[in-house]
Amino acid sequence: MLMACGCGGFVRVVVLNIARKGIHYWQKLNAANVPAELIENGQNRVIDASLTLIRERAKLKGELVRALGGALASSSLLGVPLGHNSSFLQGPAFAPPRIREAIWCGSTNATTEEEIRDCGVDDDRLMKIISESVKLVMEEDPLRPLVLGGDHSISFPVVRAVSEKIGGPVDILHLDAHPDIYHSFEGNKYSHASPLPGSWRVVMLVLLQVGLRSITSEGREQGKRFGVEQYEMRTFSRDRHILENLKLGEGVKGVYISLDVDCLDPAFAPGVSHIEPGGLSFRDVLNIVHNLQADVVAADVVEFNPQRDTVDGMTAMVAAKLVRELTAKMSKMKN
Repeated sequence: MLMACGCGGFVRVVVLNIARKGIHYWQKLNAANVPAELIENGQNRVIDASLTLIRERAKLKGELVRALGGALASSSLLGVPLGHNSSFLQGPAFAPPRIREAIWCGSTNATTEEEIRDCGVDDDRLMKIISESVKLVMEEDPLRPLVLGGDHSISFPVVRAVSEKIGGPVDILHLDAHPDIYHSFEGNKYSHASPLPGSWRVVMLVLLQVGLRSITSEGREQGKRFGVEQYEMRTFSRDRHILENLKLGEGVKGVYISLDVDCLDPAFAPGVSHIEPGGLSFRDVLNIVHNLQADVVAADVVEFNPQRDTVDGMTAMVAAKLVRELTAKMSKMKN
């Protein structure tokens, strides 16, 4: 079943142009001594407009899914073009529209679409806005959020919102070249290398990481400290049977999948900020997702960097395929 609800092209282009300026645009205004009250009022209007759009489109799509009948759960795309918490390149901020373009270029799957805009607010407030946006989507049963990053820092507010909305902790399946459990990478608690700090223990029960091949002693120590199950690529051939037959979600409200595109070997997905050879094949990832026994209540696809992709958009197509497969995994139909 294919369903799409679009906004006017002109409006989308205008909003995208504003989004591309993002936080740097607002920082320039601050530097130019524009009154703080004026900047804050502008930010508030952008935030209110974004949340209103998300709320109303989620309502419409929820109504359409319910009217069509037969669905117990249906994914809803939520784009978060945030990249300033990346420790290297900030290209992931441009990923959501490129993934959407790749999704609709040919073969597609049932999905709904939403988008958040980077309006230049500070990170504490921005994370709350992301959480609120996710909750707005989840209010419209049977929609489940499938979030397009953006850098990996977006996972924290998404998981927090999902846990709060479903009323309990979740298990997390995390596919990544990096463990991303540094307490505060380079002094930034919202760094894309720190979306899985100890504070997450209140919203998750099990954290299982697959695809690791750039991990420091701190990453291993943090993993042991918090009981993280870490599977490194150097032992993947030995661990393959386990990883392709995972069962998660027992005793919790559901399972969250966080898929960093750099979990893949760069031969399959070169368009990432941190290229780490020796990763998973595309089929490896699909086998893990397809065979996973779990009720997947939400997911994200992050760290695709269009600025490092091939000219023919190879990584965009890979990310789009991952989104479609996650959509199928998250969707449920009545018998």
